[in-house]
Amino acid sequence: MNLRKAELRDVPALSELISRFARERVVLPRTISDLYENVWEFTVAEEGGRVLGCGALKFYSQELAEIRSLCVEPGRESHGVGTALVERLLDEAEAYGLKSVFALTLVPDFFRKRGFHQAAREKFPMKVWRDCTSCPKYSNCDEKAVALDLAERRARRTRRVPRAASQPPAPVLST
Repeated sequence: MNLRKAELRDVPALSELISRFARERVVLPRTISDLYENVWEFTVAEEGGRVLGCGALKFYSQELAEIRSLCVEPGRESHGVGTALVERLLDEAEAYGLKSVFALTLVPDFFRKRGFHQAAREKFPMKVWRDCTSCPKYSNCDEKAVALDLAERRARRTRRVPRAASQPPAPVLST
């Protein structure tokens, strides 16, 4: 599996994948023009040239972004595709110097396993104003807000126990 930033040629596959989940009311729909305009937000997981999953990092300020449109091809959900995409998006958020990342999700446990904590939706008024008020589920929303402090993520990584000097390094695997 290869992870990379999305390109214009990926938009039809992104549209098909996102539309499938939007019909199930799992993610918000995205128009094809919106995808072309914002393709730079997306990271894709591909294998053999086929898009297996996608996720976008939507910026709200110099400190805050949202992981959105996280979709994995049916049948590939338990193969690490979603985890790899989230980790890559979090790495990108750190590279931009952001302080925190949030998501609105129907599967908060997926995000909790990756260090996110439940958060109040009211902490993200820009998101609510931009997307939620026009959502058909607005008055009866079943999504949970989760957030991750990126400083905590960095601290967790630095607290990991280093390998013993006599132990050989693990092989590098391509993602």
